[in-house]
Parts: sequence; C-alpha cells; structure tokens
Amino acid sequence: MGFDLESLSEATSGAIGALVSTTVLYPLDTCKTKYQAEVRTHHQQKYRNISDVLWEAISTRRVLSLYQGLGTKNLQSFVSQFVYFYGYSFFKRLYLEKSGNKTIGTRANLIIAAAAGACTVIVSQPLDTASSRMQTSEFGKAKGLWKTLSETTWSEAFDGLGISLLLTSNPSIQYTVFDQLKQRLLMGKPSPKTGTESSPEALSAFSAFVLGAVSKCVATCLTYPAIRCKVMIQAAESDEDENQEADQKTQKTVSGALYAIWKREGILGFFKGLNAQILKTVLSSALLLMIKEKITKTTWVLMFALRRYLFVTRARLNNT
Repeated sequence: MGFDLESLSEATSGAIGALVSTTVLYPLDTCKTKYQAEVRTHHQQKYRNISDVLWEAISTRRVLSLYQGLGTKNLQSFVSQFVYFYGYSFFKRLYLEKSGNKTIGTRANLIIAAAAGACTVIVSQPLDTASSRMQTSEFGKAKGLWKTLSETTWSEAFDGLGISLLLTSNPSIQYTVFDQLKQRLLMGKPSPKTGTESSPEALSAFSAFVLGAVSKCVATCLTYPAIRCKVMIQAAESDEDENQEADQKTQKTVSGALYAIWKREGILGFFKGLNAQILKTVLSSALLLMIKEKITKTTWVLMFALRRYLFVTRARLNNT
C-alpha cells in the first residue's frame, strides 16, 4: 500500500484535536474522576455531587491541583488518539481495497473500530492507569509519571486492561455513528480534486461538533457502568480511612468493583456521575472531532507536499 498519506493525516489531526480538548476540559475531568472513584454508602459520602470536588479544591487553596496529571493525560491522549485514528483509517482503507466496495457498512465499521481500539488500549494502558491514579490522589499529593510507574508492578500498570478492552465498544459505537451520519450528510457532494488525488471531505465546524456530541452521548450511555468500574479499579488508594484498605484491594477486580457498587450504592450506583461523564465526554469528543475536521485538509496538504518533496529529492539523488 506504500506510504499511507490519508491514514497519517487522520492520525495527526486526531491527536492534535485530542490534546486541545483534553487540556481545555481537564479540571472537569479531574472532578468527574474523583467523584466516580468514591464508593461509599449515602451517609458516608465525601462528595455529594461533582461540585463538592471543585469546592474542596477551592476551599483548600489547591485549585491548581485540578490539573494534577495533565502532562500524563495529554501524553496518553496524544498516543491513544494517534494510534486509534491511524489504525482506524488504515484498516478502513485496507478493507475497501480488498473488498472492492466504495462504502463501508455498519458491521464492518464496528469490527474495524474495535480492532483499532484494541490496539490503542494495549499500547496506552500504562499511561491511562498512571493518569487515573494521579487524578484520584489527594489534592496536592499526586506523584509524577515516572514515580507513579516505578512504584507499580508490571501487572498493576495494566490494571483494568480487560475492562478497557471491553470499552473499545465505546469509540466503536461513537465513530460508527459519527461516520454514518457524516456519510449521509456529505452524500451527493462531489469531492474536490487536487491533481490526481482528492483531499478528504470535511464537515463544517458546527456540523462536526453536533455529530460528535450526538455520537459520544449514545456511546457513553450504553457503556457507562463499565466506565465507572474502570475508574474504581485504576483509582489511587485513599489514606483517609485505613479500615477500608481491604475493601480497596477487592475493588481492583471487575467482580469486586461491581459488588462494591451494588452493596453500597445499589443499582443507581452503576450510573453515579453519568451526567458529569456525558458533559465531559460529549464536549471533549465534539471538540476533538471539530478540530480534527478543520485541520484534516491542512494536514493532508502538508503531508502531500512532504511526500512530493521526498520523491523529488530522491529522484535528484538517483540522477547524480
């Protein structure tokens, strides 16, 4: 297949969009994660709602601690989105070339998205675990990335890998819904030509934002109980209550997390923080896809120019 220009431009633009959206919404993400990680009976809860987390940071004069782990999260977001978008675009092009079809169906799209998601999880899981532990640490007590990873075993670095692989259905659903809606929206529009190749079609910023929000909302609602369990498994251990140390260890498994939620919070506990999760992930994904759609063409042109430059340079070297 040679140099896969479209896959590389998709991956680069997706990774840049992830960096911007992660940085802008990080304080909300920290509050949401700390709220989700707490599993206690109603009368023992430290955080009644997500605003209590924000108030704690303000009252203890540790507002900047809302950004603890931002560097790690940005690194994880960049790596995961680059791997995901490259894998998704590469597998999609490969499928279309091998099958001879001009469009991709919903079932094939789900399989391709799941494959790209599985590759992404395996590559970025240690960074994901580290960023979750930094976010759920007490304000002002978060450790750096290297120290966090050095204090964990190899198996602990991959805490929640199984449930993370299960959650590959989340971006699979999201990008399948987004891609299908995008195809319908752009159906009938001729592709602009640039020489012998055409640059990727792009949505307007508003259309990409709306479709991104809708697609992520659908995916989040369907997979939220698993998302809550994943946060609990990866959360840092609390120093506040030593009597709960044994319970925290049992929560490091999927079955233990499910049992803890059921025992202490009931069935509604599986959806604790859903509104905050939807707000954060919908805004994040909408921003990511909006930015990605707007810079994809620019990235494609830059990549095309770079390939032409390398081709011309190589030709001149061969002639000398």
